[in-house]
Amino acid sequence: DTSLAEVNSFSPSMPISPSSMINQYKLEDEPELRDLFITVDDPESHITAIETFITYRVVTKTSRGEFDSSEYEVRRRYQDFLWLKSKLEEAHPTLIIPPLPEKFIMKGMVERFSDEFIETRRKALHKFLNRIADHPTLTFNEDFKIFLTAQAWELSSHKKQGPGLLSRMGQTVRAVASSVRGGVKNRPEMFTEMNDYMETFSQKINVLDKIAHRIYKEEREYFNEMKEYGPIHTLWSASEEDIADSLKGVASCIDKCCKATEKRMAGLSENLLPILHEYVLYSEILMGVLKRRDQIQGELDSKVDALANKKTEKDLFSEEIGKLEDKVECANNALKADWDRWKQNMQCDMRSTFTNVAENNLHYYEECLATWESFLASQTVDLHVEEDSEDKP
Repeated sequence: DTSLAEVNSFSPSMPISPSSMINQYKLEDEPELRDLFITVDDPESHITAIETFITYRVVTKTSRGEFDSSEYEVRRRYQDFLWLKSKLEEAHPTLIIPPLPEKFIMKGMVERFSDEFIETRRKALHKFLNRIADHPTLTFNEDFKIFLTAQAWELSSHKKQGPGLLSRMGQTVRAVASSVRGGVKNRPEMFTEMNDYMETFSQKINVLDKIAHRIYKEEREYFNEMKEYGPIHTLWSASEEDIADSLKGVASCIDKCCKATEKRMAGLSENLLPILHEYVLYSEILMGVLKRRDQIQGELDSKVDALANKKTEKDLFSEEIGKLEDKVECANNALKADWDRWKQNMQCDMRSTFTNVAENNLHYYEECLATWESFLASQTVDLHVEEDSEDKP
């Protein structure tokens, strides 16, 4: 992307250390002044006669004048987050709404209440709310404010005021009908380029996601195999008195490498996999946003065609076209601003993520190499000592 060439290129004057680069980008990307802080924590299980579900504590601290208090604490379940996302999409159809983690994981519903899954979801929900809080438009959405401040019964009452099922079905039908009609005739070149970019991005990020999961799977298999080698060498040392110390040393090295591998796997599962999958979900969201923009454009095109074919009711059509032109312009401006913001955030996230992975890999191999070098050095010293003792009369 030529518009971000300076951001993407690493000039010789930039810091060489990956850590220094990460710190620099973090400093540049941090907002100058934040007035809304949100934390999602303290997952709690609830068992009823009908269902079992998890709620999370959402703590909000703010200095904004539109809030009645400076601090709020509420409990929310996953369905409440889904409701918020749908309300944001309804109110801002051409803005990029952050993704939510899927309802279930691929391993199956049996593990849906495991500590690992709950913690992974908690982190994702925390990121979801904070991405909204940092968004220049979404952060002032009224439903977002209600989500953060309303007690459970108040939120339930507010949910019932939303559009009914038939209304939502009508919106879906219109969206499908719009997509079936084909491409938009007068789509600006900028949005065609966005669409092409997202198609390519979607393919590449899905490939990266699959590769990352395969790497993690292979790493786990390697870890499970290596865990067996340490005890084997320890047992072996019991039957080989002459080389018992060496075998115990090998077992110790394998144990240390096992711990380093486990730490590396944790880094992959906590940092790389969630980021890549988040942007897999983002790619789906962006394709939907572009389709909704095209739908608005399609409504305008159909009215313009109708006006050209009908001589009567010209004033009525002209008024409708004027409103649709304004709507299209608002949609275009909203999407363009959000597109630039999302793209820069995405590039920063990817840069930071892969730099962290590279650093973790370096530390891992350095640690394993140092372990084995230390062991080999000790064996060399022992060998020289034995040779010297044999040479003495």
